[in-house]
Amino acid sequence: MPFIPHTTAEIQEMLGALGVDSIDQLFDEIPAALRHGRLDNVPTRMSEMDVSRLMRDRASLDRGGLCFLGAGAYEHHIPAAVWELATRGEFYSAYTPYQAEASQGTLQLLYEFQSMMTQLTGLDVSNASLYDGGSALAEAILMAVRANRKSKSKRILMPRTVHPLYRKVVHAIVKNQGITATELDYDRNGGHIDPASLPADPGDFAALVIPQPNFFGVLEEVDALTDWAHQHQALAIACVNPTSLALLKPPGSWGQHGADIACGEGQPLGIPLSSGGPYFGFLCCKQDYVRQMPGRIIGKTTDLDGKTGFVLTLQAREQHIRRSKATSNICTNQGLMTTAATIYMSLLGPAGLETVAANSHANTQLLKQKLTAIKGVTPMFNRPEFHETVFQLNGPAQDVIAQLAMQNILAGFNLADDYPELGHALLVCATETKTEQDIDQYAAALARALS
Repeated sequence: MPFIPHTTAEIQEMLGALGVDSIDQLFDEIPAALRHGRLDNVPTRMSEMDVSRLMRDRASLDRGGLCFLGAGAYEHHIPAAVWELATRGEFYSAYTPYQAEASQGTLQLLYEFQSMMTQLTGLDVSNASLYDGGSALAEAILMAVRANRKSKSKRILMPRTVHPLYRKVVHAIVKNQGITATELDYDRNGGHIDPASLPADPGDFAALVIPQPNFFGVLEEVDALTDWAHQHQALAIACVNPTSLALLKPPGSWGQHGADIACGEGQPLGIPLSSGGPYFGFLCCKQDYVRQMPGRIIGKTTDLDGKTGFVLTLQAREQHIRRSKATSNICTNQGLMTTAATIYMSLLGPAGLETVAANSHANTQLLKQKLTAIKGVTPMFNRPEFHETVFQLNGPAQDVIAQLAMQNILAGFNLADDYPELGHALLVCATETKTEQDIDQYAAALARALS
């Protein structure tokens, strides 16, 4: 879309119609103390040639490499057809389907996405969708506080096994609404929340967050945790990896009554790593709580002629009259990302998704076997895991990561900053993209670095 600047005469004409002398007068209600002044650190404008050169240089820094880094963003194989279709003009720019009669294709695709996500999570309703996994968890918490009318505390129980960045995002989003997150510590041997360690009388709380698998890759005791939350009149929020759900019990089947809300990061479903984004978050829930769900929900109906049609339904967004009473101020549904995810899941099907998950798990077990044979590498936890695992090293993980990066190997995630009590701990991931040769190359490089 070309940028067409206004001429000086046009600007003066508009200001005259408004009855002001300058653009600054339009913002005179902002106190002078809050105004920044000149933005001296913003660089001067560049020519098209210079901008193109700058972007090429920056793109060359993203070298890729042999990746054993996960920690919330995962390298999976993406069939070529996914983005060949997703970047067609019909989808690439048509992400806001306000005119339903002119957006039937987009609406049908989003409806199919919702259907697939409800099948994966075992819940009744899905939206389409949210910005990313962290903000999806924050929205799930806001939703739980609204929905749980039995709780008056605005208090959430948050395990430390939840992604550290997700916990920070949650705090930033919910703190000004008076919601607090009480952290639950984890078992040092298992790397999980031990249900036996939960208090008999936890006090009033609106919801318990249950990660599966958790940030360490460890599988939590989801049935016991879900039932414990329900026994204390609280909702259970599942924070899940969608790929793992091809193998693991879906949140809707956890415990006696199932989790109430499920959320997570959709990046594993056909979205490239892309140096960190854009990604998308997903959010599903039981039918009982659908009116508290933020974002878009697409419905399927029939018109007066009996033809199938798709519509925006339960539009409790700020743009749709609700304003400050809206469930959220989400301004887009990450439509392009959900388009890619829908195509990805359609191409793979249930059997394909299960194969991806099973091969990822198998590769992680092979990786664990080969790395623990190295002197100075020991497993950190003793519980079942999915496609990530934590190792204790005989030296600082950051040094190992730096040495392997020089060999174009992304060695893993250093846990020292977020979990200093674990010492020299390295979080390592393997997906279906890794071969035994890749794993052997990584093991040899790690052995040299530790020696």
